[in-house]
Formats: sequence, C-alpha cells, structure tokens
Amino acid sequence: MTQTDVAAAFAALEAHRVEIGHRRIVDLFAEDENRFDRYQVRLDDLLFDYSKHRINDATLAHLMNLARAAKLEDKREDLFSGAHVNLTEDRAALHMALRNMSGRGYFVDDHPIMPDILAERRKVGDFATAIREGGILGSTGAWFTDVVNIGIGGSDLGPAMAARALSPFGNAGIRVHFVSNVDGADLTDTLSLLDPAQTLFIISSKTFTTQETMTNAQSARRFVAGALGEEAVGDHFAAVSTKLDLVEQFGIRPDRVFGFWDWVGGRYSIWSSIGLALTIAIGPKHFDDFLRGAYEVDQHFEEAPLHENIPVLMGLLGVWYRNAWGFGSHAVIPYDQRLGRFPAYLQQLDMESNGKSVTREGAPVTVATAPVIWGEPGTNGQHAFFQMLHQGTDVIPVDFLVAAEPTIADEYHHALLVSNCLAQSEALMRGRSRAEVETILKAQGLSAERIAELAPHKVFDGNRPSSTFMYKALTPKMLGRLVALYEHKVFVQSAIWNINAFDQWGVELGKELCGRLVPIVTDARVSTAQLDGSTAGLIRHRRSFANPGA
Repeated sequence: MTQTDVAAAFAALEAHRVEIGHRRIVDLFAEDENRFDRYQVRLDDLLFDYSKHRINDATLAHLMNLARAAKLEDKREDLFSGAHVNLTEDRAALHMALRNMSGRGYFVDDHPIMPDILAERRKVGDFATAIREGGILGSTGAWFTDVVNIGIGGSDLGPAMAARALSPFGNAGIRVHFVSNVDGADLTDTLSLLDPAQTLFIISSKTFTTQETMTNAQSARRFVAGALGEEAVGDHFAAVSTKLDLVEQFGIRPDRVFGFWDWVGGRYSIWSSIGLALTIAIGPKHFDDFLRGAYEVDQHFEEAPLHENIPVLMGLLGVWYRNAWGFGSHAVIPYDQRLGRFPAYLQQLDMESNGKSVTREGAPVTVATAPVIWGEPGTNGQHAFFQMLHQGTDVIPVDFLVAAEPTIADEYHHALLVSNCLAQSEALMRGRSRAEVETILKAQGLSAERIAELAPHKVFDGNRPSSTFMYKALTPKMLGRLVALYEHKVFVQSAIWNINAFDQWGVELGKELCGRLVPIVTDARVSTAQLDGSTAGLIRHRRSFANPGA
C-alpha cells in the first residue's frame, strides 16, 4: 500500500471518531456484559485490559486497516531481520538479539552476532559474580560494598530504573548508585556516602567522550587516586565502551572493559553490557530472568495476530488518541513505589524515539507524533496531578500498572494500593453527573441554594480512557516484559507515522552549542560579542557575581 492508502485510513479513522465521539465508555459496558473479556489480552500472568477506552469493534477494524496500510507487519519483519531500519545512521536496530534465549540466529550485514552477544553476556555475568562473591577485591584487599554507574541517557536511565524496581532481588551487601548529571551535586552527594577502598566505578559510555559522563568520570578518578594512590585506579574502575584506546588512557585494564555494538541504540541498551551495574545488583540469574521476560514479549510481538498483540494494541490506541482525538500527552502511573523511575525511563524511550517531525524519506510529517509521556507512582500522584486528570480541560489517557501480590511489602498495604488503582481507573471512566452530585449534597442536608453553588465544582465528566496492566508480582521477568512491551509499542507508532524511531539528532544541537559556550562561561576574558543578546546578557550577569564592581 502507499502513503495515499495511509492518508485514506487516517481520514476514515477521523470520520469514525466523529461518528462515535458522543459515546460514553460506561454505556459501552452497559451494552456488552462481556466487554472486559473481549477487550483484554493475556501473556502468561500479565493481563492487558483495554476495555476502558473509547472504542468499539469498528474502531479496532479502522485501526487494523491503518496498521496494514502503513505496512506494519512488513516493517516488523525488517526490524527482526536485521535490515537497516535506522536509515539516517545506516544501521540495524537489533536490541532483541541481546535478550534472545533461543537457538535462533541473528545477523547484521550477513554476520552472525549471537556468538559475540553470548560471549559478552558470559563475561558480564562472570565479572558480576566475582564482585558479589569477593573474587575481585579493591586495591586494599577489601570487598566492594558500593558500585557507582556513571553514565547518562540510556546508559543511566535503564539500569537505574531497573535496579530500583528490582531492589528486593539485590545483594544486601552491595549498594548500587547511579550518577548522570554533570551538576557536581550529583557526584558529590554520592561520593559523600562512600569509602573509596570499597567502591567500584563503572564508566558507561560507548564513545568514552560523552561530556557529562567523562567529566564525572574524571572527578571519580581523582576521588580514588587522591585517597588510594594513582596505582589503585585500575582496581576500582570498569568500563562499558567500544573505545579501547581511550579506556586504556584512563587507566582501566582490558579485562574490565565490556563492549556493545553500534546497532544497539542507547535507550535500548539496558539488555547489553550497559546492564553491568544491574547484573551486579541482582545477580546473573535474575538478570537472565529479566532478559527472558523481554524475549517472551519479542516472541509475542512477532507471532501474535495484530488484534491479539499487546504492543500493537498499545501503539494503535496511542495513535487513536494522538491523531483522531488530538490528545497531546499520556500518563503512566505505576502503583508500585519501586517503579518510581519507570515513567522517566519511558520518557526517553518514547519521546526521543518518536519526537520527530520528518518522515523516513525526509518530508514533513502530516500528523502529530510523540505525545508527552509523564507520570509518578500512585498513590502519591492522586494527591498531586490527579485533579487535572479528573477535572482538567485536557483529556489524558492513562496506563495503570499494578501487581496482584506485593514483593516484600505488607499485604494490607498492598490491598489498599490495588484498591486505589482500581478506584482511579473506574473514576476516570465513570465520572459523576450533576444529578448524582445533587442527590449526594441533598442527603447531606444542604440547602437548595448551597447545592446550586457547590454542584458545578463536584461534577466529573468521566469518559476518560485508561489501560490497566495487572500481573502477579514485579519480578525480574515481569519487568523485562513491561519494558519490551513499551519498546515495541514505540516501534508500532513509528511505523504508523513513517518516522525513524532509532536516531536522535535533536539531542546533538544543544551539545554543539554547549561546546562553544564552555570556554566563554569558564573564562571571563573571552568576548561574548558573537552571541545572541540574551545568552550574552546572561553570561555577563553570571560574571557580575564573581566581580561585583564590573
């Protein structure tokens, strides 16, 4: 099919929205007592409930037509086959191979890559085991009690999110920390907790030139060398990088360098050696379970029919709201305190991947792309931004994530947590009418005048859509499933919008301008004449604090 077919499918979807736009979700439930059973998909103990959406069978038919017009199935085949789906960088995007648990071969440019992946996986596992069991010690012979991962973006968000989420599966004798911000407070606050003799630093940077990461790395190096001597650096550092010459110059031994490949995008790299800190935290066995959960989702995404395919449905529902309804943001609310960094992880995954305004061919896109992704754990969010979700002027679709059973937590607390999650999704859907409000206020004995004053403030429109992911417990395997589901959802949407989900050129301009500004900011003698008026004025203002009389 052609882009004309895609445009026609979008037009049909818009016409369908106009046709059913007045329908309320609660009415759809009233008309179909089996709606919950029909609008859900199960993957082992994970249930994806999408029954609380503004959809019917015709909606799904239109969305499937759009998917086929956009050649989603062909693009999915290209992804898994190792085709160069990242056109601007002329490379594959085969992060699925990193969690491959079958005998299946993956190839990049006809080269088999599984032998290299398996070898690197074993190397990471062996090193993690040695750190955990005392086979590798610090320069003084002390066990490592702390591991600090220094990275940024995908080299930080993924392992930091997962280490927090899976903390019950960790080694109580080893604390894992993550430093990413070039703001010196991030590293300083972390180092204040540490004994250099018992600390291992992992520098995670593919190029070993990333400004924020290497600035922090050099400061960490001074921390070790200043306390233990220059010769101790090699005992207290490891690296995840492909630049062996720069790693050697830093003082890291070759046997402590772990690699990955250019067909692994940063925000998809948690499955690679970038997961070294996570592997140390939870152990190789649990890390393998994490990989296996994602692998099972890869199989599901590749094999399940579109209408029974969880990532496909997630992606198409997002397209339905972004393009047919014009909803500009999407909230992700995990009812799990340990998933506190999951929304932030998804921000990079989704918005860096699909925050694009040109097609794969370089033409301007004709539809809106990535919505704003945001969220916080429930129930905290209920006492912050849920007011807007319920009564704000913008309709914001929500993903709720909740485990049926707690992981090392009080069972009554967890029952209360689950009840809150279910109550919020019901309230968003159901709302409360003016008549219902007036009945409640009348029962409270309020006067007719006071009821008239209060009623408008207590009405909830409802009809606000949400999905719910419910699973037995948050285990390493389940976290792997959740991450992979969202990865493939992002790919589905990129296929519909015909954009490249695997480059991130928008990140580069700020980096370039920062490189130009650093000498001007650090040296008051350098002229600001070539800068725009605002930037020059801000630099002069900063300089005035160091030289008040200037």
